[in-house]
Amino acid sequence: MHPKRAVTLDGMKQSVLTRYRTMAYVTGVLLILLTLGVIAKYALGISGAAGFTTAVGIAHGWLYVVYLVLAFDLGTKAKWPIGRLAWVLLAGTIPTAVFFVERRVSREVAPLVAAPEPASA
Repeated sequence: MHPKRAVTLDGMKQSVLTRYRTMAYVTGVLLILLTLGVIAKYALGISGAAGFTTAVGIAHGWLYVVYLVLAFDLGTKAKWPIGRLAWVLLAGTIPTAVFFVERRVSREVAPLVAAPEPASA
């Protein structure tokens, strides 16, 4: 395999993990903000919370779809079983779960990204 090509492939694999991690954090932060907005709106009766909750809810909804696509891409490339993939996909719907799942996924996938490509026969 050509050395320059190997660097490009490894860079592409790293970018898959980086995109997933970025969207995991974005999704997690928005979900926490949405949870706080819902608490402020319904439990505390704060008047300005309705607009905030709507805006954050819309943003989380659309960006969660991007998270799903990127997590699915990472999971298929890492050849995860369907149960594990489902858990990673659902983590974006449980406040704070996505942070723990992202950390575990990153620890597991990072060595695979750093591993050299097997030589083609």
